[in-house]
Amino acid sequence: MAKGGARARSGPPPDPDALRRERDAGEWSILPAEGRQGATPDWPLTEQSVREDGLWARLWEQPQALMWERYGQEIEVALYVRRLAEAESPDAGVNLGTLVRQMSDSLGLTTPGMRANRWRIDRAEEVERPAGPVQPAPNSARARLRAVPGGSG
Repeated sequence: MAKGGARARSGPPPDPDALRRERDAGEWSILPAEGRQGATPDWPLTEQSVREDGLWARLWEQPQALMWERYGQEIEVALYVRRLAEAESPDAGVNLGTLVRQMSDSLGLTTPGMRANRWRIDRAEEVERPAGPVQPAPNSARARLRAVPGGSG
């Protein structure tokens, strides 16, 4: 194991909403929530399976696909799809699962991966919350206390 020095992902992750980060706010790429529009790129590897075809088409509809297209990462995405399809096999090794997770981070398909790439999905159409206090779930501790005379709430 390496000792000392900076490592990938060492320290706190970048926060696009942090007040002290105003100086580098322009470094974040905002991706549209509706995802990438247009035709799916051609499969760049050999002999695509049916499962790979489905994963490939679905991934190219994601918002992150805009960045993959910008940086010409078709082969990286195809290799991820191939490894993901292999990792779905019941006899796949743990190391293959680890590789798939690392690749998904690198492609920005996970929350930590999006932070590391400084990508954020535009959530302009946030769901509106109902006005007024939030009622506890019927089986919550707060609701049960209300049923007891003299309970809190």
